[in-house]
Amino acid sequence: MNVGLKTQILPAGEAAVAAAARILAEGGLVAFPTETVYGLGADATNPAAIAHLYQAKGRPAFNPLIAHVGDVTAARKIAHFDAPATALAEAFWPGPLTLVLPKTENCAVADLATAGLDTVAIRIPAHPVARDILRAFGGPVVAPSANLSGHVSPTTAAHVQSDLAGRIDLIVDGGPVAVGVESTIVGCFDAPMLLRPGGLPRAEIERVLGRALVQPPADTESDRGQPLAPGMLASHYAPRARVRLNALVLEPGEALLAFGLGAISGIDGASAVMNLSERGDLDEAAANLFGHLRALDGKGVHTIAVMSIPHEGLGEAINDRLRRAAHGARMNGRE
Repeated sequence: MNVGLKTQILPAGEAAVAAAARILAEGGLVAFPTETVYGLGADATNPAAIAHLYQAKGRPAFNPLIAHVGDVTAARKIAHFDAPATALAEAFWPGPLTLVLPKTENCAVADLATAGLDTVAIRIPAHPVARDILRAFGGPVVAPSANLSGHVSPTTAAHVQSDLAGRIDLIVDGGPVAVGVESTIVGCFDAPMLLRPGGLPRAEIERVLGRALVQPPADTESDRGQPLAPGMLASHYAPRARVRLNALVLEPGEALLAFGLGAISGIDGASAVMNLSERGDLDEAAANLFGHLRALDGKGVHTIAVMSIPHEGLGEAINDRLRRAAHGARMNGRE
C-alpha cells in the first residue's frame, strides 16, 4: 500500500475532469461526487487499478464493486437486460439505482471487480461532475464510497480527505452531495430482489415493476460469506463510537442523533446533539446522516444514541445504514 502518495484536491471544473480522466487511464484512483455519496473511482477494466482501490480502502476482495457508466449503451455492453431491468433503467437512470445483472460474454469489467460472480452491478450516476468524468474517460469506472472500508460514507470532499489523503491520487471537490445515502440496489434475478435499500425508495421501484420486490435470503447478510452485491456486509458504515438505536432515554454523557422535534428524556446530560431533520423530513435526514455521524464520532464520544426514524420512503435506507453502523460497533468490541 503506497500510503504517502500526494493527494491532489481540485475544485470541480474542466481542469479537474481532464485530470481525473488522465489519472484513471493511468491506473490511478480518483474520488469524485455522485448524487448519493463521494465515490472512489478506478478503471473497471484494469485489475491492477482495482487491486490498488481495494488496498486504499482496506476493502475485502470478496465484496463486489459497482461499475459506473455514462449511458445505457455502455451498460448493455457489459450486462444483459431483461424486461424488468429495462423498465427500471428507463424510469430511473441516471439516478440512485444500481442494477445487478448477468454479465455479457465479452464483459470488459475485470473479474476482481465482480468478486468472481457471474453478475455485474451497474449504475448511471446523475451528478454532472460524475457524468463529465465518465464521458471524458470513456469507459466503465468502479466507484465504491470514498472512505476506509466500514467507515461512515463521505458526503463532502473533506470527509474523503480525512480517510484517504495519502492513499489516492486526486479528490474532485464538487461540494456536498444531494442524496446522502448510497444507491438502492436491485438484483434482476428470476424475481427482482431488493439487495440494499438506498436513495431510491422501494415504493417507486415497485410502482414501475407492478409487483413487490422480494427480499434476499437471511443468510446473505454476514461479514463471513460473499455478498450478492456491494454494501451488504453486516458491519458497513460504522463510526468508532458505539451506536444505540431507537433511543427513548438518553444516558448521561451520550451524544444524541435526533430526528424531528420529539422530546427525549435525559437530553440535558447529552455530550453533543445533532438533528438529522428538525422538521422530520426524511430526504433532509438522508442527506445529513453520514455527515452528522462523522461529526459526532469526531467529538470522541463513547456512544451515539439515535432516535427512532420512520421506516418508510428513504427511512428504510437510513435505518439500514444505522443498523449496520450499530452492528459494526458490536463486531469491533465496542458494545
